[in-house]
Amino acid sequence: MKRRSFIKRGIPVATIPFLLNGFSMRAFGRGSLFEKALRSSTQTDRVLVIIQLAGGNDGLNTVIPLDQYSALSTARANILIPENLVLPLDGTTVTGLHPSMPEIQALFNNKQAMIVQGVSYPNPNFSHFEATDIWMTASDSEETLATGWAGRYLSDAAPNYPTGYPNESYPAPLAIQIGSTVTTTLQGPAASMGIALTNTTDFYQLTSGNYGTPPSNPAGHELAFIRETSIETQAYSTVIKAAATAQQNLSTLYPTAGTNELADQLKIVAQLVGGGLQTKVYMVTLGTFDTHSAQVSATGGNQTGYHAGMLSKFSVAVNAFMNDLQLMGKQDNVLGMTFSEFGRRIISNGSQGTDHGTSEPVFLFGTQVNGGFLGTNPVIPANANVNDNLAMQTDFRSVYSTVLANWFCVPTDEVNSVMGTPDQSSFPLLELLNATCSPTTGINQATVGATTLRNYPNPANGSTIIEFQTTGGNIQIKLYDAVGNELKTLIEGTYSAGSYQIEVDTHKLASGMYYYTLRQGTQKITEKMLVM
Repeated sequence: MKRRSFIKRGIPVATIPFLLNGFSMRAFGRGSLFEKALRSSTQTDRVLVIIQLAGGNDGLNTVIPLDQYSALSTARANILIPENLVLPLDGTTVTGLHPSMPEIQALFNNKQAMIVQGVSYPNPNFSHFEATDIWMTASDSEETLATGWAGRYLSDAAPNYPTGYPNESYPAPLAIQIGSTVTTTLQGPAASMGIALTNTTDFYQLTSGNYGTPPSNPAGHELAFIRETSIETQAYSTVIKAAATAQQNLSTLYPTAGTNELADQLKIVAQLVGGGLQTKVYMVTLGTFDTHSAQVSATGGNQTGYHAGMLSKFSVAVNAFMNDLQLMGKQDNVLGMTFSEFGRRIISNGSQGTDHGTSEPVFLFGTQVNGGFLGTNPVIPANANVNDNLAMQTDFRSVYSTVLANWFCVPTDEVNSVMGTPDQSSFPLLELLNATCSPTTGINQATVGATTLRNYPNPANGSTIIEFQTTGGNIQIKLYDAVGNELKTLIEGTYSAGSYQIEVDTHKLASGMYYYTLRQGTQKITEKMLVM
């Protein structure tokens, strides 16, 4: 089955999607992990901002290996940045940045930015669509997953979702993406775990109430009524507006609105974080970095042109965002991370561009990063050809695992579950962050009193193990389909205190979402199981 033809299934949710002056929202709530996290220490008030550099960024002209400059001069003379213009970085004489990135240079030198070299995965895919899916789902190269890595984490964090969400105690969305749709990164087993804000203009119209005057005709009167009613009846628009009203942007470093799309998006994120919105994951996008031709200027020098402009947007936007967070006092609560679906080839083409390649540098930024480099400069062949590519140094899923374990404080077994691996050896944790977690932080399995419930592997393919722990009593576990039809009683009987496992054969179950419910006396837990 081709990756793009795989249909992602969903189920109805308790809230109603709506469109308000171009502002589309699909809202989902939060669960027990977030209730614990948001009520406990400040170390759990952590936010992840994912920046997608869409199109495949040319890492060799972004993070430039000066010790390989001679070989690069042979491989890509028509696009290579002049050596004397490469921005130096503290602690190294062999690596520098594109001259359009002085803001990232300053963050790096202040140990608020980190560069992970050579990030990829085995048997990399060169299709934009399929490679993007791989990075968003954290799948193997030949594997198709219907859920995103962040979506699986958020789904584990809200074990009864979507039943009962949003709720009055925690009305904020789990995740927010700036854009017309929520990408696969935030896709959970049952449905998307986030909301999409269509564009920045409509967002500011929502938060300010400035929509313009509707036309003075029956359609205009109807439009005014719909706007009013939608705002009053949608819990998420209310809570987002409240957060935006509570905190204005403080940084003067943002460029003029409409001139830098990434800065416009990050400006919204900063305002919502500063306003106290209890959303854990934000996703923004800058693109396209698909520079097959005219990557550099034909007349202004290789340090100028299209790619230089894109890198400048990235650098300016991140710097303004970091400055805004600092002025709001939120700088220690936010971690930023980039990804692009792939890098570019070592050798340039005849159109002053580069074609799809393999490994790429990943940037992390925030006051809690370790700073510096992870990994070394790539080795460039003396006479590279069109088939030569950069070697992988770090599997991108190790970066994700580290973010989950050391930023969101997710326990090891749950990290492995999200990453779809039996143990941590497949994607070992990296020295990326100086943030710490307490032993009791981040417990994200469903609980009823002293009873716990989970299944693994999830998604299931052929079979899965349901594991539960109980203090003793009558236990009943039933299996339901996506619309709530009871399929089977898996176990029923009296169990003494302890931990138990049951194996469930899923061969005869059609691919899709299922629920299983544990009842103990008057208490009940419901968990999700994805069958593929």
